[in-house]
Amino acid sequence: MKSTCFRLCSRQAALTFLMSTLLLMPFVSTTLSAQEKSDKVVEYKTFIYTSDDLANDISKLNDERDSSRGYLGDLFSATTGAMKGLAGGYVTSFIDMGVSAIGALVTRNARHKKEWEEAVKKENVYQTVINSVSEMSDFYDSPSFDGAMDPKGMRFDGIGCLRKEGNDTMFYISCHIDRDKLHRIINHSKFELVVDTLILSPTHSNLPNTQLSIPYSFEERKDYTLSMDITISSSWMNEIVQLQKNQELGSFHINVPVDPQVLDSKGFLHYVRHGDEAPRYRVMGECFIVPRSYMGFRDERDNFKDCWGTGEYKLAVTIKESCEVTEQYRANWKNDYKHRKEMAKKGRELGLLEQSWQMVSKQKWDEITQSWVITTLKAPAKIISQDLIDRMGLESK
Repeated sequence: MKSTCFRLCSRQAALTFLMSTLLLMPFVSTTLSAQEKSDKVVEYKTFIYTSDDLANDISKLNDERDSSRGYLGDLFSATTGAMKGLAGGYVTSFIDMGVSAIGALVTRNARHKKEWEEAVKKENVYQTVINSVSEMSDFYDSPSFDGAMDPKGMRFDGIGCLRKEGNDTMFYISCHIDRDKLHRIINHSKFELVVDTLILSPTHSNLPNTQLSIPYSFEERKDYTLSMDITISSSWMNEIVQLQKNQELGSFHINVPVDPQVLDSKGFLHYVRHGDEAPRYRVMGECFIVPRSYMGFRDERDNFKDCWGTGEYKLAVTIKESCEVTEQYRANWKNDYKHRKEMAKKGRELGLLEQSWQMVSKQKWDEITQSWVITTLKAPAKIISQDLIDRMGLESK
């Protein structure tokens, strides 16, 4: 039974990824002009998966509780759908990242190896922070009449992240709730995640982190590592009218060192977890299920009922890529420094260095894939013009 459950989850994850890719792929390509494509644009799509099967799996491990149904059950089933519809619109933010220091060191009149090493060290780290723009609703499929931590109807089923360049996938990770540890939800109100899909490539990564034309090379860089931190927080009102605001419920950490020997002919690592096999990449950490907010109610007979909502939460994801330089590259620092100065000079003439970077985020509920989608676009400020914002259906704040 467990193996069958995992196969179903894997198929659902694959279908969600395929549908999300087909539906959302044109986001950049249809909004950037030919001139704008020549500049560096980094776009991530973060998926918050949901599952109707998860609630059934939890119920199998937990005796059904007696709950008030009838009039109240029908009423809240209707209002839940209405709330989801209201949440289906676009929620946007426009963030100014300030002036980028990328390339600053090589534009100075540096003459020492220490300064070269500082510039390269800076290039060896790239970090992206993705936040939900507003609370995501409906951690559960319906309100509860039993309590704030009632897991019945839990729909949240994991997190995925995708980065594409044109039609090509450069990075994809998919993490779902670990079905082997559903007992932790019943016993401790906590869940854990497991990596089921991973695609990445050092040579197609954001490293080296520079606006200079320097590709990733295994002769120059080594020890490529991808790390991902996920934090879930929530705000809720309890039954004695105390507001718990922006409380962290838990966090997860994933660390993936990449051995060049495992890459395919195109330089990619491909990993898919099959059935109930042990995961190759461990997800450290755990998270409490989202507390339901108290929402007392009077029925048609004016009887006051205690009930708790469907759960709202926020998500923060930090993706970090890092590497080190090889001894061969360090030994050749003088020639590399000279080459960098020449590129930096051309970059200054073209206005490519030390420019302002900006980030645009867009959050939307996708009814077809039954998932929340956060689209994060980071690019030089001259690319994110008001015209582009308008064409993307965003608003600047």
